[in-house]
Amino acid sequence: MSVRALSPILAEKARVELNEDPKRIPGDLQHLKDWIAKQPHLRVRTDDQWLLIFLRGCKFSLEKAKQKLDLFYTFRNMAPEFFRIKHTNPLFEDILSKGIMIILPKPIGPDSPMVGIFRPGVSDPNKYNIMDVMAVSNIIQKIVLVDNDNASVAGFQSIMDLEGSTMAHFTQLSPFQMKKMMVFSQDAAPIRMKGFHYLNTPSGFETVFNLSKSFMNEKNRSRLYVHNKNFNELYKHIPQDVLPAEYGGNGGTIAEILNYWRQKVQDYSAWLEEDDTFGVDESKRPGKPKTAEDLFGLDGTFRKLEFD
Repeated sequence: MSVRALSPILAEKARVELNEDPKRIPGDLQHLKDWIAKQPHLRVRTDDQWLLIFLRGCKFSLEKAKQKLDLFYTFRNMAPEFFRIKHTNPLFEDILSKGIMIILPKPIGPDSPMVGIFRPGVSDPNKYNIMDVMAVSNIIQKIVLVDNDNASVAGFQSIMDLEGSTMAHFTQLSPFQMKKMMVFSQDAAPIRMKGFHYLNTPSGFETVFNLSKSFMNEKNRSRLYVHNKNFNELYKHIPQDVLPAEYGGNGGTIAEILNYWRQKVQDYSAWLEEDDTFGVDESKRPGKPKTAEDLFGLDGTFRKLEFD
């Protein structure tokens, strides 16, 4: 078994919150690998560290981990726009350099979540498509999940900074695309979202906010915080120590953080190349092939799996 040992404080959090038992991990990983080997439609990454992320994302329920793994790779067919920018594409560097989506290198604390900042207003909506931005952020997200145990154990807090955002940014995202993004983040991605913090909310925000809330499960709705321009309220949840200088913090400048991620992408380049080869062949799926209607519905509803 090739997985990193957790720090004592993270190991205790994983035990209490995720039912993680180091003695059970080898058997659970083997169970998943045996199951994957019997699924003719699945071509998935089976590194121990990667599969462990899915077990943690499902609190070590093997059945839920299987569902999540299948759904995660099914999304490559059902929502290819989420994955259309590769790390070798010049557009990847172009979007990264704008700092539209940033994951802070330091977690909030030794057993606390990682923090992501989304800043759509720094980009020209006529030049940059929100789906391309999501494709870039998906790459960074995969790296941080594999690279940093706080991400898989403690999860993420998200800052949505809407400074400079206009209706042109919001209308890039149709309700159907918004729904797909919510299904992906809540049901498919092996991520524990622990809070959403909104800053600098513009006029028209309520409409978009209420629409996005309608697609969230109850747990995620309870983790929404609208701070607008009250940074002191934000600091109660996310301390200044980890935030960029641009947010009154001591966590380095946004330019320095982007350089950190450039290096990480370079370090993981071969891993990312390999990752592009995985997916699902619906023609080989036992039983009925999955369709977009199965995942997202056509009547404004979609199936929900409850994950923390």
